[in-house]
Amino acid sequence: QRDPSLRKSGVGNIFIKNLDKAIDNKALYDTFSAFGNILSCKVVNDEHGSKGYGFVHFETKEAADMAIQNVDEMLLNDKKVFVGKFVPRKEREKQLGTSQRFTNIYVKNFGEEFTETHLKEMFLPYGNIISQRVMLDEEGRARGFGFVSFDSHDSAAMAVEDLNGKLMPSGKQLYCNRAQKKSERLAELRRKFDAMKMERMSRYQGVNLYVKNLDDEIDDERLRTEFAKFGSITSAKVMTHDKG
Repeated sequence: QRDPSLRKSGVGNIFIKNLDKAIDNKALYDTFSAFGNILSCKVVNDEHGSKGYGFVHFETKEAADMAIQNVDEMLLNDKKVFVGKFVPRKEREKQLGTSQRFTNIYVKNFGEEFTETHLKEMFLPYGNIISQRVMLDEEGRARGFGFVSFDSHDSAAMAVEDLNGKLMPSGKQLYCNRAQKKSERLAELRRKFDAMKMERMSRYQGVNLYVKNLDDEIDDERLRTEFAKFGSITSAKVMTHDKG
């Protein structure tokens, strides 16, 4: 008898997307049953039919890993499908920092040869795209970043989850995340700057600096004054001998 706790645990659960509309629950089951015992199998539908993605929950993690290894980027009904471990939405949003609902995505590191057509083709498997834009320089060349706008948060979140960190032909990793408002970007830059400042302060805290070739007129107070602009000073001491 199967342990009902297995279904609740999420272990062995995988996510399949970019499915052909003709693939139903049975076809999905037939495709994946070769890798192990299946607890549940479902193609997600709406009133128009398949939405192009589904889930298969295996009895064991080993079976799920085998399915991912063998079926990811395979052609099913002449469409390349993408298979990966299913991650609950709350966990995905926590990992990506995308707990806010969003539909606009900021994309960079795709290279100068990338056009808006390429951008649309990359994001189309995730849902209905309202607009896509590659930013250009004065000479009309791609600047390596752009924006994609979906009609739903789920589509945008799915695209971010799957494409962020994808290795591009140029060798760079694609950056893909929620498009931030100007105020959010400034606040984030401020946080990063403050963090770097604190890191520098902690790194050099308690560090002794040796200074030589001082003029005879330099005393402790003058030494402290000269170096105070670089940070907090614990002590400043000019070494003297019996003649001054």
